[in-house]
Amino acid sequence: MKKSIFTYVIVVALIALLAFTAVFGLDLGFTEIPSLEDGVTLGLDLVGGSEITYQAAVPAGTSSSDLSEGMGSAITMLRQRLDSLGYTEATVTKQGDDQIVVDIPAETNPEEAASKIGATAVVEFRTSDYDEAAGTGMSMGGTAIDSARAEYSAIDQTGAQAWHVVLELTSEGQKQFAEITKYAANMASGENVVGIYLDDVEISSPQVSSEYASNGINSDSAIITLGSGTDSEYATYLADIISAGQLPFTLENVKMESVGASLGERSLSSSLMAGAIGVLLVMLFMIVFYRLPGLIASVSLALYTALFAVVISVAHLNLSLPGIAGIILTIGMAVDANVVIFERIREEIRKGKTIRASIDAGYKNAMSAIVDSNVTTLIAAIVLWKLGTGTTVGFAMTLFTGVVLSMIIMLFASRILMKSLVGVKAVNPALYGVKTQKEGE
Repeated sequence: MKKSIFTYVIVVALIALLAFTAVFGLDLGFTEIPSLEDGVTLGLDLVGGSEITYQAAVPAGTSSSDLSEGMGSAITMLRQRLDSLGYTEATVTKQGDDQIVVDIPAETNPEEAASKIGATAVVEFRTSDYDEAAGTGMSMGGTAIDSARAEYSAIDQTGAQAWHVVLELTSEGQKQFAEITKYAANMASGENVVGIYLDDVEISSPQVSSEYASNGINSDSAIITLGSGTDSEYATYLADIISAGQLPFTLENVKMESVGASLGERSLSSSLMAGAIGVLLVMLFMIVFYRLPGLIASVSLALYTALFAVVISVAHLNLSLPGIAGIILTIGMAVDANVVIFERIREEIRKGKTIRASIDAGYKNAMSAIVDSNVTTLIAAIVLWKLGTGTTVGFAMTLFTGVVLSMIIMLFASRILMKSLVGVKAVNPALYGVKTQKEGE
């Protein structure tokens, strides 16, 4: 009995700790968990701001693969430019095949934002001593690169494999690349690098080996090694940045609009109020209809809500109204799983089984149906996440996160709490909403 009571104390303390962390944040010494206010970025529809839509001016004859590749490079370029301008909370999403939408929360002047962002990238390769005003060093424009792609394969004669970027050069670019790499390899300062810059911001600084001191890298292709610890994400990012210097199209600003903050504030407060009322009504229904298991479900729901708040804060989620809808939806799904389990437990109690045996059988019989329904929801969330645009992605992210967390809470916390009921001698079938003469264990 003491063990069961201790379990409930631990769960209540955990809920309190998670709730405190969500509201105030928590400094663990080696890392810091931000509060919801600091960790979560509110979307354009909640705080207002500017929305800018770019249309790719695609030349006739451009293949769908070239367009898709170019759009990826354009998105990376815009993301880098937004970060450098301080718009770190902005989102960049692809819309359809040839449009890109940029949402900048709290920016009230879309025309000014659009003029800062621009629509074309300036990619350059520079030696470390390059100074245009002083006339020192060398530089090469990004248009000298025909294409850039990330690859995972052998990078030297030892056969060691690692992520790297493969450059394909134009005929004129081959000559320029040979000259700049030869220059870098012979620099007396020892800084034998050719830096890669986007809009005057250094993105990478690959070294040029001394073996190229005589002729430079004189080939129609070259590779940029990134080290054994580099992952595919960074390699793809760097390849997209380089490709942004030779996009097969220009981006045209076709739409600018300002979203009022007052609408977002009203929507946010209404959504939070609706969510809170919904959670309380669900808890009340579960307790009235399922008695003691309903109380356990309510405690699990409180644990789930507090854990969800900390997770989205740590993940620095960009939260929009559809994202909030996704959270509320997963709360309903978490309760739905409990309803299925509790009904199975009731069936077993009516058959005359003990409370302990009924709980074990209830979870076992309900598990396959619950897992199947949650897995299909996860598949739908992943498809929306990968193929959706704009606020659809926010909805998919919160839906996916919520389903995963609800399954964890249901499979572990709820089950442990339910089994602990036997430990505190809660074995009267009436406590489980079952009218029977048999009182269980």
